[in-house]
Amino acid sequence: MKIPVAGMIKIAIASGKGGTGKTFVAVNMVYVLRQNGYRVLLVDCDAEAPNSLLFFKTRMVSQTEISHLVPVIDTEKCTFCSKCHDYCNYNAILILPPAKFIKVIEDLCHGCGACSVACSYNAISGKAFSLGMVTQLADNQNNRFSEARMNTGIMSPVPVIKAAIKHIYPDEEIVILDSPPGTSCPFIQTVATADYVVLVTEPTPFGLSDLRNSVETLRKMGKKFGVVVNRAGLGNSEVYSYLKNETIKLLFEIPFKKEYSRLSSEGRIVAMEDRKFADNLLMATEILISDNGTGSYKR
Repeated sequence: MKIPVAGMIKIAIASGKGGTGKTFVAVNMVYVLRQNGYRVLLVDCDAEAPNSLLFFKTRMVSQTEISHLVPVIDTEKCTFCSKCHDYCNYNAILILPPAKFIKVIEDLCHGCGACSVACSYNAISGKAFSLGMVTQLADNQNNRFSEARMNTGIMSPVPVIKAAIKHIYPDEEIVILDSPPGTSCPFIQTVATADYVVLVTEPTPFGLSDLRNSVETLRKMGKKFGVVVNRAGLGNSEVYSYLKNETIKLLFEIPFKKEYSRLSSEGRIVAMEDRKFADNLLMATEILISDNGTGSYKR
């Protein structure tokens, strides 16, 4: 029986490194929730390499280009005083005053506008620079999806991720955010508005090391979180000792099965094929929602 959800709850699925099964958990969680009557939006925030939607048959509903302003310098007005260069924290302005040469390195620019504020000669205007796309999609049952995808060569996916989260439909019950791996800025941006974070790890020394980093980051952010252990039974018990010592909730274990790897590599959802796995994942997810289902609509 479907449990009530008070407001919108946003759940970020994250991991300290790539390849631990983050997307596996996200797509299977979305599937089991939808099969049991929940309105769920899946947002792929891994803008550098989005792949969640490969597991679903979707059609594009809309697409929004994400851009920011980069400076355009009028060399007729520019006095080559270097003020704009000095104000730029990202070294996006190259200037050689003796040669009266100045150039904007657009790929490094973050669009903050500091150079324009610094210029006393009105020599700097702006132009749009494309960063990527946010695509809204739906399947034949009108389930919704959203994908952030940055353009090749862009330095940071953060603006595209931020835009994808801003485009979340306000009438969804549950939003699953498939986070970028690691603990850097893209991860921070994704989990910042989440009501709960599911950390996916594996019982190996590398998995534990990256889990520690993720836990430390989320604790500093004041986020509620729990852990899913993927490939359970493959490695050692150190990750379980760590969870016990740090009083971190173990939400779910995914057994190490070659069949799961095969199905995923074929773009198939394991919960569609394994009823016991689906039931156990649903139970764990509903407990999570019941304990944390007082989310609010925050962009």
